[in-house]
Amino acid sequence: MSSLKKCLQIEGLSIMNAADTLSDKDVEKVLNLMLKCSNEKSKVVVTGVGKSGIVARKIAATFSSIGLMSLYLNPLDALHGDLGIIANNDVCFLLSNSGETRELMDIIPHIKRKNVSLIGIVGDINSSLSEICNVSLNAGVDREACPLNLAPTASTAVAMAIGDALASVWMERKGISDADFALNHPSGLLGKKLTLKVEDLMVPIKKLQPLDIDTNLEKIIGIISNNGMGCAYVRSLDNKNAIAGLITDGDLRRALKTSMPKDWVKLKANQIMTNTPLTIEPKTLAINALHLMENERKSINVLPVVENLGNEIVGIIRLHDIIQSGLK
Repeated sequence: MSSLKKCLQIEGLSIMNAADTLSDKDVEKVLNLMLKCSNEKSKVVVTGVGKSGIVARKIAATFSSIGLMSLYLNPLDALHGDLGIIANNDVCFLLSNSGETRELMDIIPHIKRKNVSLIGIVGDINSSLSEICNVSLNAGVDREACPLNLAPTASTAVAMAIGDALASVWMERKGISDADFALNHPSGLLGKKLTLKVEDLMVPIKKLQPLDIDTNLEKIIGIISNNGMGCAYVRSLDNKNAIAGLITDGDLRRALKTSMPKDWVKLKANQIMTNTPLTIEPKTLAINALHLMENERKSINVLPVVENLGNEIVGIIRLHDIIQSGLK
């Protein structure tokens, strides 16, 4: 077995051992404090020093990303004014492998004055820090993955895994959906799939020049070119805000192919247009518009966007714009 695999095995086994040795009662206490904190609109403060501080930052970031208001507090800065970020009824996670980290021990008396619940994630469940906290979770390991058994490796992996597990169970108990998760990740692919709407990507109707039923071929070509969309919509005779049809580049080619050249000058919009084009509503998710375009038997590159039960056109969305948004 390679040294790399051996190190990974040590860390993996350490996490498995932690899962076996963690007290169910203590875990429930921690989860209840987290749920109480979120229900009361309080926040979670996570702190630690050195490698534990880096893990603390990651745990705080994970909590924030799932909708649990959280932040990292540097213990040194806390003693010089940053304690002000901690308020009554907050919950404070303190990370320390030894459980004796002086910088953490120094700020605890000041934190306790604020009616804050203290949760320890410690490598020594019998340490001073563990005894001071309201509840502590045992993140102890038999040995580090480091060949010298010195560098924080397995211990930091266990502490981070405990943070991830707490976040996952909290999400489950709060009933966090993928839509809730997306609200905090608007730039990610998941966020875009669940938040980006057709109206966010469409070209609004005010930027498009319409065709009339009797517009001739020369003007049709000119308007399609000016629109820069590869299409133009034909407005209804009865309602100028309604769509009577759609003419795309493909419609033009088909009309020219099926007509004699001498008859081209006689062609009107109502002879070329698609009378009942596929349409979509502005509040529809853009990912659904993409599926609609891709799942049709023939290729669809544009969709008229309509509202008021299809009686009013408000824009046109292009396949190109959906792809450019990063949805595909």
